[in-house]
Amino acid sequence: MSLYPSLEDLKVDKVMKAQSQFAHSTTPALTEGSYQPAVAAGMGTPGSTLYPNLQELGEYMGLNLNSDEVQKNLALVPMADTVAVPAGMGVGVAGMVRPVTGGDVGIRRAEIRQGLREVVLCKDQDGKVGLRLRQIDNGMFLQLVQANSPAALAGLRFGDQVLQINGQNCAGWSTDKAHKALKSAAETRIELVVRDRPFQRAITMHKDSSGHVGFIYKSGRITSLVKDGSAARNGMLTDHYICEINGQNVIGLKDTQIKDILSTSPTAMTITIMPKFIYEHMIKKMSGGLLRSAMDHSVPEV
Repeated sequence: MSLYPSLEDLKVDKVMKAQSQFAHSTTPALTEGSYQPAVAAGMGTPGSTLYPNLQELGEYMGLNLNSDEVQKNLALVPMADTVAVPAGMGVGVAGMVRPVTGGDVGIRRAEIRQGLREVVLCKDQDGKVGLRLRQIDNGMFLQLVQANSPAALAGLRFGDQVLQINGQNCAGWSTDKAHKALKSAAETRIELVVRDRPFQRAITMHKDSSGHVGFIYKSGRITSLVKDGSAARNGMLTDHYICEINGQNVIGLKDTQIKDILSTSPTAMTITIMPKFIYEHMIKKMSGGLLRSAMDHSVPEV
């Protein structure tokens, strides 16, 4: 089965599959010499539309889900991500998934990949790599990634777990020991083995006709959800802190700055969140001014 970034994608895809199955089941068999009206590609049976129930679906979800809008955002599954579907299940329209978000850039920027990756760093002219570590439950995590630092340029992010430093396992290390290992490492090559942000998860939502996704926050913490809003439908939780918006780190920013980023985001929006008790332990003993001024808030490249 396919994975859907949001409930809205799942709902629209079901409509597409139902329409496709209906089109196949009602297409009359051609006989020699019979006339068959031309049908536009992807439009189903003659005289029908591909998305017959999207108006009703749009009213239910508070979204603008007309045929033109959905068609514009369709995306084909990349060959590497194609999933085998058992016979008889059907795959909708040419294996299409994510019919609302399509190939949304924000989703790709916010992606939390499974597995491990190796990162190689070089120290800057001051002999630093631009990161701070924090020990949590015998694991080592990135507490701060400084803007324009070697760590930021290498794609490291707040909340990433460091498993090894130059081949040495970090499990059970103290924060001081980890920092000393970085400080004593060679300037030209520091090898890290990293896992993407294990305490965080990304939620894709869609703005309604008024431009809202349906959650309220204060000081970066989600305090309440709007009933039946996209945030509630897609699994947003209260008492979680917003770490990223479309992959851009917003930790330490003022609420007005976060509001500006939210308001200028596209209709499909991916928010990365972290539970309150973990977040507050992660940033313990760090001032808000340091987070705001030193943290890398750049927009990730994809």
